[in-house]
Amino acid sequence: MKFSVLIAHYNNAILFKDCYDSLLCQTYPDWEAIILDDGSLPQEKEYVKALIVGDERFKFFENEKNSGVGVTKSKLIELATGEICGFVDPDDAILPTAIESAINLFSRKKNVVLAYSRFMACDKDLKPIASFKSVKQVKNKDPYFFNYPIQIGHFTTFRKAVYERTEKMNPELRIAEDQDLYLKMYEKGDVYFINETNYLYRAHAGGISQNDNKAKSYDYFAQVVFDTMKRRNLKTINGKKIPEKYTNHKEIFALLEYQNGILYRIKKKIIITLQKLFI
Repeated sequence: MKFSVLIAHYNNAILFKDCYDSLLCQTYPDWEAIILDDGSLPQEKEYVKALIVGDERFKFFENEKNSGVGVTKSKLIELATGEICGFVDPDDAILPTAIESAINLFSRKKNVVLAYSRFMACDKDLKPIASFKSVKQVKNKDPYFFNYPIQIGHFTTFRKAVYERTEKMNPELRIAEDQDLYLKMYEKGDVYFINETNYLYRAHAGGISQNDNKAKSYDYFAQVVFDTMKRRNLKTINGKKIPEKYTNHKEIFALLEYQNGILYRIKKKIIITLQKLFI
């Protein structure tokens, strides 16, 4: 079973060296790395090309112009030739057994369409700070699941053949494109939590979550949630009517506040515990 590592690159050549090294250390041998550059500076592209030269597992492509993360990640999936895909940001890295763990899971559990694990928060030099331990298995087959608060995250892997049966990722998104992918895949089968730390997430000044885009992320995420509600033909959430048109993130997230209740969380925990016996 072949694995496609999908890398959306934009002016991150120097930090990409750590990502590149982590791929070379993978214990699972049958993988490819698809790199799609989204209009980087010429010297940035040349650095990446020079780094991967001679290794046929790495394939470098370019957008004709800077098109944004939604377009780039959508194209990456199209370019992938592996049965299983997973995104790795060029400034991050994965642990040596990350791909092997995912492949083993998808080989054993045919009903799983998407899997995710835990990530390690790192400093700007990719030195570990703390593992994100609050991530857990999510409840499957729930029309009211919107990954809010976020549980499905790095390292996320999925079956390309199942993705092809979805409406596919929205190319117009510039933030929350990953959430759009997760929720569409969720609707096609079981989602599984691999209880391992497999991803190294680098926090630095150039990261998307560290800059001005962070303020916009709420609206992008809320738009994804709203579109999901409409796609699932939901009319109300916990007795509250879903608006006909999207207005702002506060209105959408207010519909999901009931999920913070103690009784809801207890019930969900019981369901997830029972669910683990059958996934």
